[in-house]
Formats: sequence, C-alpha cells, structure tokens
Amino acid sequence: MIYLRSGIPKLVHHIHTRGRDYEGNMSLDYLKKLNERYESWIDGYKEGNLLVINNDNMDFKNNPEDLGSIIEKVDAEINGLF
Repeated sequence: MIYLRSGIPKLVHHIHTRGRDYEGNMSLDYLKKLNERYESWIDGYKEGNLLVINNDNMDFKNNPEDLGSIIEKVDAEINGLF
C-alpha cells in the first residue's frame, strides 16, 4: 500500500486545481474529519507492506524530481534496498 499523506492546505490546493464542482462544496471541517479518518485507518493497516510518503512539499505532477523521488522510494521498498 502506498499512502500519500497530505495536510489540509495541500488537499484544498488539489481540490481547487482539479476544479470539480462536487468537490468544491466540501467544508474545511469535512476535509479535516476525512483526513483524520484516513490517518486512523492507515495507522491500523496490517494487511501488507505500507509505504507512507509525505506529499505536502511535493508536486510530482509538475516536478520530475519529485516524481523521481517517489519512484525511488517505491523501488527501494519493493527491492528492500533501504
């Protein structure tokens, strides 16, 4: 499992960037509670390997170096290099 962890400001940024009408109506309180539930769920995840990547300071869509960093982390996890 790969979990891209994001804080509320990053989530809001993604929502605004996508511009989907149905996402634009979400309140900050809803996003906070949703994020808390994801965090709680991931804390209890025991079904297999888990790689958590903090996404707050990354832009893997527009920055090739950030995408490369994520690929390296996934590769290292798969191949057990680090």
